[in-house]
Amino acid sequence: MVKAFLFGKFLPFHQGHEAMINFALTKCDFLTVLVCCSDKENIPGMTRQKWIEKTFVTEKNIEIKIFDYLESEFPNTSESSQNVSKIWSDKFKELFPDYDLVITSEAYGYYVASFMNIRHIAFDIPKKILPISASAVRKDLFANWNFLPDSVKPYFVIKVIVLGTESTGKTILTERLAKHFNCSSVNETAREIIDNSNSFEFDELHRVASEHANRINNATLGKSPLIIIDTDIHIAKSYANFLFDKTLNVENKIYNANKADLYLYLTNNVDYVQDGTRLSEIDRNLLDISHRNILQQHNIDITEITGSWEQRFDKAVTIIKRLKENVKIRA
Repeated sequence: MVKAFLFGKFLPFHQGHEAMINFALTKCDFLTVLVCCSDKENIPGMTRQKWIEKTFVTEKNIEIKIFDYLESEFPNTSESSQNVSKIWSDKFKELFPDYDLVITSEAYGYYVASFMNIRHIAFDIPKKILPISASAVRKDLFANWNFLPDSVKPYFVIKVIVLGTESTGKTILTERLAKHFNCSSVNETAREIIDNSNSFEFDELHRVASEHANRINNATLGKSPLIIIDTDIHIAKSYANFLFDKTLNVENKIYNANKADLYLYLTNNVDYVQDGTRLSEIDRNLLDISHRNILQQHNIDITEITGSWEQRFDKAVTIIKRLKENVKIRA
C-alpha cells in the first residue's frame, strides 16, 4: 500500500491545488493533505480544511489534516531552501513515519523527500497546466475568481443588497447594477410568490425567506464575486411586523445567507406608482418607517441613495466601485 502526503497553506484553496490532489490520488493508495496554518494567518485552518473536504467529498482514499504551527518555530516561506526544508522535514517525519511518497508542485519537494528518505513526485512545477497561485488570487480576486472551486467561492463573495419600501426602484436598479458590473444578481423573490401586497398569508413570508436565501446561496457560485441582491430578510420581517403584527422567525442559515457587505437603502421621495399589487401610497410610506426600524433593531448600517433615477444609479455605482477597490483578502 503506497501512502502519500502533500502539504500547503491553501490560502486560498484553488483549482491548481485541486488538480495536484487529483494527480496525487493516481499515484498512491491513500493520500493525506496537510493544511499548514501559522499563528499569523487570518483564515482559520478548519475553513481551509472544509474547502478541500467538500471538493473531495466522494473520494474515500483521502484525509485532510491540520497542522497548526508558530512562525517563530517553523519558517513561513515558499522558497526552495535546504535549511528550511530540513526543519519542516523533521516535523513531517513525526507526522508521516510510514509514508512512502510526497507530492509537491515546488522544487523544495526534492529536498523534503531527500531528508525524509522517501520518493518525491513533482506536479506542474512551471504552473503551465493551471497558471494560478494563491498569491495571485489574494492580489486580484475578481480577475482570478474562476480559478476558485465552488467550495471556496461563498467564503469570498461580496454581497450588495438593495433595500427600500415599495415603488422606489429597487428592481430596476438591481438589474442595471448587475449589468454594469457584469455580475450575478438575485431578484426579489416575494414578487413571484406573493401576487399582491394587500392580500397574502403570513406563512407565505416563510416561503419567501427560504427561497430567497436559496437563490442567494446559488448566486455565490456565479461568474463574479460580486452579487447585487434585491431585498433581504429584514424586509420580510418588516412586512410581518407591519401587516400581521407578528415576528418572522427564521433559521440561522437563512439569516446568514442574507448577510451583506453593503446595504443600499433607496429613499421613498420619488413618484409613487401603483401597479395594482402594491400597498397604498400612505401605507407605502408607513412601511418605509417599519423597514428602517427593523434594520435599526438588527444593527444594519445602511447607505441611503436618493435623487432622480439616474442619480441613484450613479451614486450606487460610485459606492460599489469603492467597495471593490477596497477588497483585500486578509490571509
